[in-house]
Amino acid sequence: MYENNFPKKRYKITLDFLKEHIPANANILDLGTPNPFSDIMKKEGFKVTNTKGEDLDTDVSTVTAEGYDVVTAFEIFEHLVAPFNAIKAIKADKLVASIPLRLWFAPAYRSKTDMWDRHYHEFEDWQFDWLLEKAGWEIKARKKWTNPVKKVGIRPLLRYFTPRYYAVYAERKK
Repeated sequence: MYENNFPKKRYKITLDFLKEHIPANANILDLGTPNPFSDIMKKEGFKVTNTKGEDLDTDVSTVTAEGYDVVTAFEIFEHLVAPFNAIKAIKADKLVASIPLRLWFAPAYRSKTDMWDRHYHEFEDWQFDWLLEKAGWEIKARKKWTNPVKKVGIRPLLRYFTPRYYAVYAERKK
């Protein structure tokens, strides 16, 4: 997926945000199959178990498993038709998640070759906050950042000023 385009900036910011809120020895369920970022988390001392590629719209059994301190979900929820179900079913008391933000000047992402690599949702920050709050989470910290690209044009220029990613740290409401 990232053969020639490894997202170094996104990974660094995401890792710093994770480390700011979660201790390195935490037992993490990372939603999504093993990927370069789950490898980075392991190298940083986190105990990470990834999901196996199950469709979280129809099968939430993995997120209901006991024994995890934290669930992480980095750029996962936008791929689900009904993310509310998976988010509500999470048994862990802590959640660190990030999403790509909806860009008013670009259409939703859609791979023409990979059915799993499509965005059903592209959230605005307030929509994602509302989704988490309705699913029983209290947001404790937020972070947004831009994602400039090395291209010429109006859209690349706007990417210097328009936040592209949004991360939250949330705890289950008591």
